[in-house]
Amino acid sequence: MSSDIRAKPKTAVPKSKTSPLPYSPESAVKPQPKPSDKLNPKTIDPFGAYSHRSSAFAAIYAKGGIPCRLVHGSVKHKLRWECPPETVPFDPLLLTLAEGLRETKHPYTFVSIEGFKELLMVEGASEKAIPLLPRLVPVLKAALAHSDDEVFGRGLDALVQLSAVVGPSLNDHLKHLLTNLSRRLMDKKFKEKITIALQKLELYGGKATVAIIKSKIPTYCSVAS
Repeated sequence: MSSDIRAKPKTAVPKSKTSPLPYSPESAVKPQPKPSDKLNPKTIDPFGAYSHRSSAFAAIYAKGGIPCRLVHGSVKHKLRWECPPETVPFDPLLLTLAEGLRETKHPYTFVSIEGFKELLMVEGASEKAIPLLPRLVPVLKAALAHSDDEVFGRGLDALVQLSAVVGPSLNDHLKHLLTNLSRRLMDKKFKEKITIALQKLELYGGKATVAIIKSKIPTYCSVAS
């Protein structure tokens, strides 16, 4: 007698309730920035390709913490201030711009160089900059100690610009900067530039500056001699 009992078909194992979304070629491609975005400093991602920053300047700039922006000209670039620079507090902007001297990417290099120079040109810059010297000098020292030749050159230019504004007030801090100048003085490509810078420091700092320079750079010849 044949049995009517038949084996039940195996029940399929239920799949997870969350099924993967259908693949879309568009979803695998990251949107690329427009060519014009590269010219707009506001669109620069400070945490993108330029991740090895030597200072926090790039991040501050990208967040709008610098009240000026780069304007691209057909021949020459310039800065456009969002407000008159004489109304901008030197603390912390002058310090931030000095930090930016160690940057090596555009537009950070241009903005820090021009911003630092233009801020020191405003009326009353001396009174505003002198109280910041104890904090400003270590930042310039870091630029002068940088291994990148261009960064060192920017730091040297900034030092001369600062000296022209604060005059003899820089003498109390000058010895902290001269060691790095002495080291670079042995480099032929910087010898003339450093010598000229030292002469300007003497010119702006007065007679007392000569003794300070000679204490670190005995071979220095005073412009008055």
